[in-house]
Amino acid sequence: MNRFADRLLAAMIIVIGTACIIKAYLALDEAGEAFASVRLAVFGAAGVVSLTAALLLLAGLLPSRARLDPKAPLFGREAEIRPTGGLRRVVLVLPLIAVVTLAADQFGPWRSRAAEEPAPNAPKSQDIASAPSPEPPAGPVPATPPAAVPPAPPEQVAEAPPPAEPVPPAAVPAAPVQPPEVALAPPASPPQTIAPLPEPPPPQPTEPDGHRDAVVWLAVAPDGHSIMSASTDRTIKLWDIDGKRLIRNLGVHKDMARTALFLPDGARALTAGDDGEIVLRQLSDGAVLHVFSSGENGGVNKLAISPDGRRAVSGHNTGTVIVWDLEKDTVLHVLSGHDWSISSVAVSPDGEQAISGSVDGTLKLWDLGTGKQLRSWHGHERGTYGAVFTADGHHVVTGSGDYTVKLWDLDSGREVRRFDGHEGTVYALALSADGKRLLSGSLDGTARLWDMETGNQLAMFDSQSGPIYAVAFAADGTVLTGGYDRSIRDWPAGGGDGAVLFAGAPD
Repeated sequence: MNRFADRLLAAMIIVIGTACIIKAYLALDEAGEAFASVRLAVFGAAGVVSLTAALLLLAGLLPSRARLDPKAPLFGREAEIRPTGGLRRVVLVLPLIAVVTLAADQFGPWRSRAAEEPAPNAPKSQDIASAPSPEPPAGPVPATPPAAVPPAPPEQVAEAPPPAEPVPPAAVPAAPVQPPEVALAPPASPPQTIAPLPEPPPPQPTEPDGHRDAVVWLAVAPDGHSIMSASTDRTIKLWDIDGKRLIRNLGVHKDMARTALFLPDGARALTAGDDGEIVLRQLSDGAVLHVFSSGENGGVNKLAISPDGRRAVSGHNTGTVIVWDLEKDTVLHVLSGHDWSISSVAVSPDGEQAISGSVDGTLKLWDLGTGKQLRSWHGHERGTYGAVFTADGHHVVTGSGDYTVKLWDLDSGREVRRFDGHEGTVYALALSADGKRLLSGSLDGTARLWDMETGNQLAMFDSQSGPIYAVAFAADGTVLTGGYDRSIRDWPAGGGDGAVLFAGAPD
């Protein structure tokens, strides 16, 4: 709808710009008229600005509000640049000024006065009326004799041509006889087959309670009956899977919400966002229990909680990793070493180690007790946007902007297996409860299910509605996805078409 409105607005601005260009062209022929040079400059500039504004609208460079670039990661070196509406307002005001200028030039009082002004060399009417009539000369006026016509010189008198001799009739060639014209019937039109336009895609369902922007995180509650979502619209929502309804809005961050995690007790949640705050919330009513602020360490891109709920690890856009003590509400370690923004974090099953990935493809393994770096290696050619430990704690799976998913041996730092198939950045990962299946979500608009033992693809889920930013396994083994279209979808575990579980809000 926004693109259609922009195209319609661009067409109107093209008409305005064309009218201004025509006015400027006409001003070239009015060099002697008042304000001609002014009109040439004003309408020329207005026409160029209007046509430029129309081209910017058609190219989608003047969005009406800040929206995500579907093909760009949400943070880091490759993150999208969210445009603001300021330039759009400035550029669109100029064609309105051009319309006012056109109207003023056409109907303004100075226009009528300019039309009544005579040409520079023409005598004014009041001068003609006041000029004295010429007086006749005194005395008799001599009659003017008729002008004598000089005789034509002899050499200029043309002699009459001699009469033409008669030509015998036989010597006159007969005119060719034209055959009568025969009216030809118009050729019959050949039969033709016209292809119809393709069927438009069905409109996406919407719900007033849905997210108003991309869903970038999904988490399933320990009891499996509810899920929590985080969105770039800054909100955190709690949903009832069984009843397919919104339970409540848990809260709003001051900037994009990035992560929402259930604590093991099932009664509390930890949420984080670009505002640099990690908020401990009560699920029953959304009450804020505590706020952990990252301060100068920047926004929280990713967050992970240890299985026992005692520690949390956050990755920040400054390249810093922070370890928090959730029981004492204190900071355990502030870890540095990454040169670029953190794009993934995960905590091992025993809660003793953490992995962090950066947008430059670097991976680091940390000891949470001491804060020491255990291993560092360049795992991907581009950013690492997903990470998850296997159940044994000795392996980790990472996704990347190089379109690959890799399984790593943490003891040696060696790549064990690669999962190939995505055609866009792999943005999110999830392991099934039994550890045998891996779920990946990508900016190519698909989620894929993999066999962890062989690396083979088991199923593909195509959203056909834009990038997928979040994936999770429901308690019954079905696949959950969230993405650019603002909705949360449910897919059968064996593959096939999904259904919108919770729709996004209307545009």
